[in-house]
Amino acid sequence: MATLLLALAVASTGLYAGFMLIFRTGIMPALARLDDAAFVDAMRRINEYVPKPVFLVVFLGVVAFPVAAFLVPEEGRTRTGTWLVLAGLVCAVLNHLVTIGGNIPLNTALAASESTGESPTTVRAAFEKRWNGFHLIRTVLITAAFGLLTAAAVA
Repeated sequence: MATLLLALAVASTGLYAGFMLIFRTGIMPALARLDDAAFVDAMRRINEYVPKPVFLVVFLGVVAFPVAAFLVPEEGRTRTGTWLVLAGLVCAVLNHLVTIGGNIPLNTALAASESTGESPTTVRAAFEKRWNGFHLIRTVLITAAFGLLTAAAVA
């Protein structure tokens, strides 16, 4: 059971890290080339679409599976392996804290600005740089979590 839980932890963090990395290296640079109105509209539509059931399962699995893998003892797991699982879990939790404390409030403000009549230029200026900063932090954290959990699987 512990091996399966660790495999699920590696898989979920890998999927999530890939999603974060693609957003960082492909989607946001592409959106940065849009004019203000198109950028704001595109980000609003993305933020409406992303938090669907499949995404939420992966998002929650990024924390739940490492917790379970840490708590369920595995015969033969080295002390190093246990510490690697814990370190991966800490990185995943920190990733979620950045998401919840940084990116989600910005997404909420972006959605709310749709009804305020603020100019797209003002909305984008309040959103893009800060969102990208938080996103960089969470991308690094979840990529580290993936690496640590992968190392735990082979330790």
